[in-house]
Amino acid sequence: MAKITTIIDIGSNSMRMVVFKKTSRFGFHLINETKSKVKLSQGCYENNGYLQQEPMQRAYDALESFLHIASNLKSRKILCVATSALRDAPNKKEFLSKVKNNLKLNIKIISGEEEAYFGAIAAKNLLATDNFTTTDIGGGSTEFALIKNNNIEYKYSLKIGTIRIKELFLDKNDFDGAKQYITQQLETLPNEFKNINKLVGLGGTIRALSRIIITNTNYPFDVLHDFRYKTTETNILFDKIIYANNTTQLKELGVRKDRYDTIVAGTFIFKTILEFLDIQTVITSGVGVREGVYLTDLLRNSNHKFPANFNLSVRSLLDRFIDDKKQTAYLGNNAAKLFDILQPLHNLDIKYKQPLILASKLHQIGIVLNFYKNSEHSSNFILHGLTYGFTHKQRVLIASILKSYKKNLPKQTDIVQYEQLLPDLQTLRWLSYMFKLNKILNDEFLRYPYKYTLENNIFSIRSNKKHYIILDDIKKLKQPSDFVLNFIEEQ
Repeated sequence: MAKITTIIDIGSNSMRMVVFKKTSRFGFHLINETKSKVKLSQGCYENNGYLQQEPMQRAYDALESFLHIASNLKSRKILCVATSALRDAPNKKEFLSKVKNNLKLNIKIISGEEEAYFGAIAAKNLLATDNFTTTDIGGGSTEFALIKNNNIEYKYSLKIGTIRIKELFLDKNDFDGAKQYITQQLETLPNEFKNINKLVGLGGTIRALSRIIITNTNYPFDVLHDFRYKTTETNILFDKIIYANNTTQLKELGVRKDRYDTIVAGTFIFKTILEFLDIQTVITSGVGVREGVYLTDLLRNSNHKFPANFNLSVRSLLDRFIDDKKQTAYLGNNAAKLFDILQPLHNLDIKYKQPLILASKLHQIGIVLNFYKNSEHSSNFILHGLTYGFTHKQRVLIASILKSYKKNLPKQTDIVQYEQLLPDLQTLRWLSYMFKLNKILNDEFLRYPYKYTLENNIFSIRSNKKHYIILDDIKKLKQPSDFVLNFIEEQ
């Protein structure tokens, strides 16, 4: 597969492009993201599905600009897919031919089921969850997939879209007709969709709604990917959006200007879907068709799945920032040993072991960025660098562990900003202590295989070498509970 790959997604409302750069066999990271709201399907539903000249020209011009970006980023592979707008248009050949002849770009029109599949592939590989329904509300259609036990069991595409519903119903103030039409479409889904009460929302409409919820609830972590909320908490807000009388009211609710024209229809569709499927929890996805197209190509020889225990964000960060892989491996392994041996003292849930291991493996990134205040650099960078495969709670916890520095333990004032997402203070103190102890034990970069024992509240660390600096630093380290630590140099 090419080192740098561009994916273009031509939707009914927006056209988007992402550019990915590979770092290893399965590792990659995003180096560009561009969006143009070309409204390709504008006016087509009132004209028997025919694409209109002005929207087609906008889409063509945007494509030309996209190709300039891809070329200057030295992209060696371009995959371009088109969804509902071109899929349904009787005059699509006119647009396809013009693009192929003039821009030398082949556009692949994907079916609704393929669109649903790509979205599902992205969600199940890049979100920390399982057993869910994906929903992607577009301008002309809405795609659904059902994932159980990490397998995609159903894929459906329904003729429900923001522009379609707006032009056919809402522009005529026919909310009852819109509700009846959407419900009739939803009734074609298998009953299994009603048995899973967790929904992963893809696409611009659902991301826009999540952004509004974050703003209106003062949620502490301003990141859309993996943002979660209960549907019972959003009914009033959604109704305010749906029945807003003007753009001023939409603005006051936190709706961005570029969403004024479609947010009412999108919210109406989404609320109807949530009620019909009896959804209780929504997880926002920052990835969708574009990432699914890329992953399908990248993972074509592994059934479109990453290897077991593989995390893309961790792999990409290690590829890009860590030269000494042996140090990283040692720190991770030693963190696991410390967690296990000290279990009778800290009594932490096993779920906290992995965040400790990852913090220990990733802390060197801060040193690469700048040695001074490297703990703060690591924390800030990792908080937003662990993009895929982690919940918000996991990301904030790992970043908080990384921020541990000097000899002190975390205080209540240290966790105020993210208290809503963090475990209790004593849990964080223990994780901080084990993280710092792990770092200190490798201060001499020896990767020494210490022997650990814990007996009668006495934690012993044994080595057959002298470790003057390490021993001095351990003496300064504050402990999270009352136990005895002995560092024994056996000669």
